[in-house]
Amino acid sequence: MRQHAHPASRQISALRVGFLFYTMAKIPYTKPALSYKDQLQQLKNRGLHIEHDTKALHLLENISYYRLSGYWFPLLQDKKNHLFKSTATFDTAFQLYCFDRELRRLILSELEKIEVSIRAKMIYILSHQHGSFWFRHTHLFKDTNSHKKCLKKIRSEFKRSEEEFIIAFKNKYNNPLPPSWMLMEIISFGTLSMLYKNLKSGRNRRDIANHFGLDDSTFESWLHAIVYVRNVCAHHTRLWNRVMSIQPRIPKKPRRQWLINAYNNDRTFFILSVILYLLNIVNPNHTFKYKISSLFIKYPVVDIKAIGFPNDWQSEPLWI
Repeated sequence: MRQHAHPASRQISALRVGFLFYTMAKIPYTKPALSYKDQLQQLKNRGLHIEHDTKALHLLENISYYRLSGYWFPLLQDKKNHLFKSTATFDTAFQLYCFDRELRRLILSELEKIEVSIRAKMIYILSHQHGSFWFRHTHLFKDTNSHKKCLKKIRSEFKRSEEEFIIAFKNKYNNPLPPSWMLMEIISFGTLSMLYKNLKSGRNRRDIANHFGLDDSTFESWLHAIVYVRNVCAHHTRLWNRVMSIQPRIPKKPRRQWLINAYNNDRTFFILSVILYLLNIVNPNHTFKYKISSLFIKYPVVDIKAIGFPNDWQSEPLWI
């Protein structure tokens, strides 16, 4: 009589086969490091037009082949075999790189204003409601373990800080941590975002979010997305045509002018709209829209659709 394998045994066997296939499908990396001249020749062999060899070699040496490859990737006709379109040029890829670099710098500059405003509002509202050391009050937060981890990060950042006002506090007072209006100035924006996310639902969260014309859930989502984009910019990572792995929530009832049409919230256009919305509140006399338009004029090689911009983006009331 034929015996049938136990279902659990069949499942284990299937997992083993799947694991074996997965490991067999992988291959070791064997590509050698190429000299700058060999890198340039490889690009030529693949069909990329090089206007000036000397300039191209200089850029390969000072930026790196791999970093620049993210900008000539859209110029490939055959992405599997790395073959370029007949119109592809090294200068076009470099122009995309320059555009992306300027865009990141602009975003970092504008996010600084937004970040400072968020810090100030959290400090003011929570200090007046719960005292100078509100960040230590466990009962204000939803998740105790998350709060402990956050406090650990805060203590570490306080210990490392070399700010003069922090050194003066350490020399004069015996408190383990300074009041929030000092402490919130030295912790990272990511830590600040974690504090807000963990705040219990109620008046505190709503009052902070209301100042920025949003409900608290949307504001929490936007904070998380801003921290992500800020990190992308700070680490000089490609931004212009990125699909965002952390997407800001689409607001249902924003209290200020917002986008009237629906757009994907995983593209750069959407996060730029988030920045613009917040700048209209924290810095009404900003020139962000003008600077974005100027970038497009300066770099006509940029395909605005790759950034998620619609053709009629300047007719959106938010962007007018």
